[in-house]
Order: sequence, then C-alpha cells, then structure tokens
Amino acid sequence: MMSVVDTLWDGISNALLMAWTVWWALVLGFAISAIVQAWVPRERIENALGGSGFRPVALATGLGAASSSCSYAAIAIAKSLFQKSASAASALAFQFASTNLVIELGIVMWVLIGWQFTLAEFIGGLILIVVMTLLLRLFVSKRLEEQAREHAQEAETGHQHHSAGEHMTIRRRLTSASAWSDVAHNFRNDWSMVWKEIVIGFLLAGFIGQLGNSFFNALFITHAPSGLKLLENAIVGPIIAILSFVCSVGNVPLAAVLWSGGISFAGVIAFIFADLIVLPIIAIYRKYYGTRFAVRIVALMFVTMVAAALIVDGLFSAAGLIPHARPTRAEIFGEVRVDYKLFTNILGTAIFVILFALAMRRGGTDPVCGMKIDRDKAVRVEREGQTHYFCSEGCANTFASNPPHPLTPPQGRSISS
Repeated sequence: MMSVVDTLWDGISNALLMAWTVWWALVLGFAISAIVQAWVPRERIENALGGSGFRPVALATGLGAASSSCSYAAIAIAKSLFQKSASAASALAFQFASTNLVIELGIVMWVLIGWQFTLAEFIGGLILIVVMTLLLRLFVSKRLEEQAREHAQEAETGHQHHSAGEHMTIRRRLTSASAWSDVAHNFRNDWSMVWKEIVIGFLLAGFIGQLGNSFFNALFITHAPSGLKLLENAIVGPIIAILSFVCSVGNVPLAAVLWSGGISFAGVIAFIFADLIVLPIIAIYRKYYGTRFAVRIVALMFVTMVAAALIVDGLFSAAGLIPHARPTRAEIFGEVRVDYKLFTNILGTAIFVILFALAMRRGGTDPVCGMKIDRDKAVRVEREGQTHYFCSEGCANTFASNPPHPLTPPQGRSISS
C-alpha cells in the first residue's frame, strides 16, 4: 500500500515541479497570445481565404499564427473557414499554424527542452504547411473536397466565438481599459479551453517520468541502422501522441520525458506535431466532414508530420543544431529554490491574477454558451427585471426562444478564435 502511495506522490510531485519550472512561461505565452488575438484585426484576412494557391494558404498561416493554440478551437475555426469557401489547403494550413506557430508553445518548449526544439517547431510548422499543400491532391480529390464542404455546411456548427477587439491605434490600446479588457477576456477564455489538457499533460509526464529508460528502449528501435531508427522514431512519435489524447501545450511536458528517455530529435518533433490527430479530434473530423474525407486528411496529416519531422531532423543535423546531451529526469522536473524561476513565477502569478481580476470585474457569463464576456460590449436582453448578457445575437435569440435550457458547446468547450 505504501508503495502505491509513494508512486502516486512521486508522480504528482513530479508534475508540480514541472509546472513550477514553466508556470511563468505559460502565463507569458498566453498573455502575448491574448494581446495578439485582441489587437490584430482579422476580418480582411478571413475574407481573403477563398480559392486556392499560395496567397490564401499564406494568409491562413498568418491568421493561424495569430490565434489560440487550442487544438479544438483550431479545428472549429478551420471548419468555419472551410464552410465559407476557403480551400482544404487553407483550412489545414490554419490548423497547423495555430497549433505549431504560436508563442506560448515555443516559450514552454524552450524552457523545458531547449531553444533548438523551439526553432525546430517553428521551422517545422512552415514545412508542414508546404508539404501538406504539395501532397493534398494525392489524398483528397477536388470532388471529395466539395463533398466534404457540403457535409460541413449541413453539419452542426457548434458554437464559435470571435475574439473581442475594437479598431484603435496601438497608442490608444496601451492606455485603454476597454482594450485591456479584450486582452483579459481572451486570456481567460484561452485558459478555460486548455487547462485540462495542460494538467493532464503534466500528470502524464510526472508518472511516465518514473519509468526507466528500459521502458523507452522497448518503444524505440535502438540497435539498427541510423536511417531505420530515425524513421521508426518519427512514426512512433505521432502514434504515442494519438494514444495519449493530450494536445495543445499539454503535450510539451510529455515530449520532454520522451526526449529524456531516448527518442530521437525527429521523434520528439513528430510527437509535438501530432496533436491534431489525437482520437477525440479524429472523431470531430468525421462529424464535420464525413468519414471518407476525415480518413484522407488524417492520413495526409500523419504522412506530412512524419515527412516534416524527418526534413527538420536532416536540416538541423546538417547545421549541427541537434542537442547531443539529454536532460536527466531531475533536470526535467527541477526543484523549487531561490533563483530566477522564483521571481519570474511571482511576476507570472501577478499577471495571471491581474488579467483574471480585470476579466471578472468587467465580465459576465453568457447563459447560453458559457463564454466569459465584457458586459459593456455584450448583447443585452432584459427579462423580468433582470439583465442577461450574450456574446452574440445568435445566443440572445436562442435564449429568447428557449431560456430554460442552456446550450452546451461541443466537447464541453467554449470555442474561441
């Protein structure tokens, strides 16, 4: 019994120590992401995503990079873009960019496993989009793409939220309580979407980190020609991600444990790429686009992720940028002591509290979808002497037609772009 208790405690304490190591980076990353979402105008970009070719794919990449890193939000927004005539290439480019080219992911990866992985993630994200665009027609015909669009237009859309934001100059934004309220609400909504994935990721890393290297040696080929070993690692990485169910920033802690356990550089990168093909998300693809299209794009993404990871590995190997020293478990999980992390975590906690307090002071909750919204900018409905606040006219109309039964967003999430 004591051994079970010790194992549980060791796993939880490992998770807490890893969270301590990256807490400031998480807060900083989400704060920067919230500023970009609130202050970067996107309407013109969204309207330019129709059609095929380099320009709409490039615009989709830019829009994705300016969006939240939540995988579930990414696929919901991509579906909306696809419904509005964006090409499959543009929709997939948006998904890849919003889960691989975002600041919070890069910062956390830098802190846990080094700047080389952050650089590889950003370069690899661009390679992903290029390779996916080149291979798309080998997996998805134009006819199947249009059939999927028709399916998406008929499917239940779910509830999507657009980032709060007003048109004003940067100078005005810096001193505007309203502009910072937009930031605070994006910050709060992003955390509400991904905190479960982050917690699960830390806990998985904490418990898996207790396993010896023999466990990881059983997963990866160790005695084989380097080319075969590299290919096997790049294939196994995404498979582990699919089975782990962890996505978004939450898969970085587990990536750190895999790197410590012996998986190759390409395997780590492929694992991180694969958060868009975990099993719950594959089920959503099927619901949105139909079985045939879902199977084809999952196969396309898997091949693309493996190919991009191998390309990145080759480039970094040629440039001498692949780290040779692997961190120990103790280095990964760290310890609490008086150093720069103590002061940066204090600063991170202060930013977290200030933004949440601002969102709560100015905010309200949409009774239909559960989104946290700024009361001053919300759609208002007066009923029986009480004011109700809504994120959109759609939610207000739903409430008016069926007030006793609030809606629940798909997968229990409030989806924010």
